[in-house]
Amino acid sequence: MQLIAVSSKDRPMPTYAANGSGLRALRQVFFCTALIAAVAFSSGCGDKGAAAADPATGGGGGGGKGGGKRGGGGDVPVTVATAARKDVPVEVQVIGNVEAYSTITVKAQVGGELTAVHFREGDFVKKGEVLFEIDRRPLEANLNQVIANTARDRALLGQAQANLAKDQAQSKYTETQAKRYAELAQSGVISRDQSEQLRANADAVAQAVAADQASIESAKAAIGAGEAAVQQVRVQMGYTTIRSPIDGRTGNLTVKQGNVVTANNMDMMTIVQVEPIYVTFSVPEAQLNAIKGFMGKQKLSVRAKPQDDDSTEEVGTLTFIDNAVDATTGTIKLKGTFTNNDHKLWPGQFVRVTLRLTTQQNAVTVPNEAVQAGQNGQFVYVVKPDRTVDARQVTTGQRVDQDLVIQSGINAGDIVVTEGQLRLAPNNPNIKVVVRDGRGGGRGGQGRSGNGAGRGEAQAQPAPDQAQPQGGGAPEGGRKGGGRKGGKKTD
Repeated sequence: MQLIAVSSKDRPMPTYAANGSGLRALRQVFFCTALIAAVAFSSGCGDKGAAAADPATGGGGGGGKGGGKRGGGGDVPVTVATAARKDVPVEVQVIGNVEAYSTITVKAQVGGELTAVHFREGDFVKKGEVLFEIDRRPLEANLNQVIANTARDRALLGQAQANLAKDQAQSKYTETQAKRYAELAQSGVISRDQSEQLRANADAVAQAVAADQASIESAKAAIGAGEAAVQQVRVQMGYTTIRSPIDGRTGNLTVKQGNVVTANNMDMMTIVQVEPIYVTFSVPEAQLNAIKGFMGKQKLSVRAKPQDDDSTEEVGTLTFIDNAVDATTGTIKLKGTFTNNDHKLWPGQFVRVTLRLTTQQNAVTVPNEAVQAGQNGQFVYVVKPDRTVDARQVTTGQRVDQDLVIQSGINAGDIVVTEGQLRLAPNNPNIKVVVRDGRGGGRGGQGRSGNGAGRGEAQAQPAPDQAQPQGGGAPEGGRKGGGRKGGKKTD
């Protein structure tokens, strides 16, 4: 059997016998051809790989993946701040509730028709100002009646006094006559029976005098009761005019003019005193001792601000600490008193309350964003003089506006990283930082990982012997030089 190859021009081609030696020769030809192609391909790829791995280009040349994510191809752009010392107020911040200084529920103390209302709902009223008037005519009639009864009792008193005077004169005469006839009876001039009869008459007149005295006392008592009745009716007549007991603001009117009110059985409206006013809030019982200690030394300032208001805070003074801790919540109630002259605080309103206890002198503070959370607690990246970073464990204190108090871990003057922490690793000499201006403005040639301009137009690559900018990549950071591929070396 033979294998025959014929060209398009029917030119005879070499033939190979279909034996073992012919097949081996054919395999050698194919192997040599493949080997030559592979060598040529690897030479081309090697040139590109060398260009990508060239440290002079900082991982920003040609194609390829570069020399790894954290190779020595560039600095990490970060934003920094300096730890500073300043006086920091020690404060307790909670949510509180505004409470009226006093609340009065207005009720009618006498019944009758409501004849007049002298205010409008929601008006501010002064102490003593007339609010309501109730029909007083029935009470006026009652007053006239008790006055007449008192006059009658006074007349009866005069009559009893006249009877007393008459009976006293009669008693005196009969007593003298009884004594005289008793002497005559002893002398035998008159009979004994006649003498005893005169003695009985004198005793009867004396009892009439005692009765007259009792009548006088009764008349006096009746006069006193009448005068008390007059006073009572006059007091009730005073209740027909209802006045405000405090300075405050009126609420919803539940009874309109013309209705009949019942004594002590109907809430007509409420008045709340808003100048001054209370702000009630609760703090954890763990802070009770500190609050009592500072309150014993000086007056503690309390600031309150409505939650939806950006205006200036109202300033008051802590005036009340409850006498017991709430066992269900573990908190204790406090009250601050505010003058509230501008009526910014309103009863029932929720407010942000800040209780200032003292001021911590020369506390070390850093921006809030500088403090990171790790497995071992909170830490801060501190920039060292050689532009490497060190992660220091810190103990934080209270928050003051946009800063955080650092109780231990760093010192005043340390430079801390506030942005760019995700690309840092502590104590790594291959990772250095470069401070950038503002937020997000990295140097050119960083590519997408370097926050640079890695999405610009592709630029011509410089010669290997040309100096490259520190930070890696081409100056403008094109898509090839510092973009998606080569820029990864600068992470």
